[in-house]
Amino acid sequence: MSTSPRSGLLAQLDTQPRVRDFLARAVATGRTSHAYLFVGAPGSGKLDAAWALAQALLCDEGGCGACDACVRVARHTHPDVHLFQPESATGYLIAQVRDLLEDVALAPIRGARKVYIIDRAEQLRSNSANALLKTLEEPPAHTTFILLGTSTDVMLSTIVSRCQCVPFRMLSTDESAEAVAHATGLALARCRMAVAVAGSPARAIEFLKSAERQEARRQMLRAVDALPHADEADILLSAKDLMGAIRAPLADVKSTQQAVLERDADYLSRGALKQLEERNKRELTARERSGIMEALASVRVLLRDVLMSLEGVADGVVDEDAADIVARLAAVTTTSGVVCALDAVSDAERRIARNITPQLTIEVMLFDIRKALVCL
Repeated sequence: MSTSPRSGLLAQLDTQPRVRDFLARAVATGRTSHAYLFVGAPGSGKLDAAWALAQALLCDEGGCGACDACVRVARHTHPDVHLFQPESATGYLIAQVRDLLEDVALAPIRGARKVYIIDRAEQLRSNSANALLKTLEEPPAHTTFILLGTSTDVMLSTIVSRCQCVPFRMLSTDESAEAVAHATGLALARCRMAVAVAGSPARAIEFLKSAERQEARRQMLRAVDALPHADEADILLSAKDLMGAIRAPLADVKSTQQAVLERDADYLSRGALKQLEERNKRELTARERSGIMEALASVRVLLRDVLMSLEGVADGVVDEDAADIVARLAAVTTTSGVVCALDAVSDAERRIARNITPQLTIEVMLFDIRKALVCL
């Protein structure tokens, strides 16, 4: 087996070459760890690398990128790869870890192993972390855990000691944009915007492949552009339309999930089917939340460009395709107004993290941004 598969997700980790080569060697030699801890700043590509490693582990060729297993992992629909994210504003719920441990005891559905990706592992509090410890220490032979965190300093030492730590270096915006441009062949300015909105090179590439996600961004920018002259009814309608645009990419995910359920229903037990249905629901919720955060990032980038325009800073503008919107907003507001509007975006992000109703969150944010921009 080649130590450097050139078609799968692992080969695409060009912004983290040391991580890519280290993981590729481990997969090729059969020396992968039962538990990894990927550590690095947000935007360094840890989650992308986790999916890449999962693909390599489930593929008979170490991540060919073309087989059924590789395609399913790339689409985040493989039933043996589970992504866990905190479901509470204060961190992971003990019930989440119990669900994970119950699933660990079950055999894989399609592949030879199961992979559990635990995002923001620093939010594993004492009770939930202690419930996971024994399994991390003595996991089933067919199981791999991939924990993602910002720093070992903010995690329980008992968790850290049971994992093989893999450090990720922080990427500059230019490095990320250049990696996306190399992968897509698109203009550097467009790639810089995609990185700013999506958060990492791999997610930026997927963003640029999705007409629906790009349309959600455009719709969000148009909504903010209209705010200085919008009334209450306009804002409520915009929020409703925005949620429709954000949810549009979920249609393909639902269709794929349903096809998998129908195909596998004959040989899965009732309990396994129920677990798969619950996992599908969690995945849809996570994807919707990701789409909302992407839309909020679009607003943040736009407002940042308005702020730079007001301050006379020409370098570093991201939304070059929205220069007309930036100019219109800069003409009706002030620096302090934009700063308050950016605070409204931060408030919306915190509300989403606390599971506040998404449409209500967007409505409140739009009203607050309008108030800030026009100094009501």
